[in-house]
Order: sequence, then structure tokens, then C-alpha cells
Amino acid sequence: MTTEELKSLKVNKSVDARGTSCPGPLLAAKKAMGEIKSGDILEVLSADEGTKKDIPKWATKKKHEYLGTVEESGYFKIYVKKG
Repeated sequence: MTTEELKSLKVNKSVDARGTSCPGPLLAAKKAMGEIKSGDILEVLSADEGTKKDIPKWATKKKHEYLGTVEESGYFKIYVKKG
């Protein structure tokens, strides 16, 4: 997906994990994923560089769909669709 498409997504749940470092953002994403239903979209906000690799890997392993990452000033937004 393009950055514009990602920015215009209807997000069902957003998790702000900017104050945590690995594995905090991943743990927050796992917890939040358990609170939404299949087909819903999760947005994870993080400033931890490792999260950009960890969440897509985890999403694929758990049969969720990694939609993409949007770089913001000092942090990024990662989008995952629950499988």
C-alpha cells in the first residue's frame, strides 16, 4: 500500500508504544490484536527501530496481514490487518 493509502485507512484500534523499547511495542501489539476481530486493522505507534522488523515478522507468522509502515517525525506507524 502507498503512504497515502495507509494514512487513509480506517483503524479499529491504535496502540501508542512510543515510550517503550523492544519487546514493549510487540507485546502491546499482541495484546491489542487479542481485543479486535478478524479483518480489523491495528495501528502501532513506535519509536523503536527494531519494531519495524519485529511486527511484520510476527504478523506473518501469526497469519495476520502486514499492510505497511508510515514514517513520521521521530516515530512511525505500523499497520496490521488481523487474520
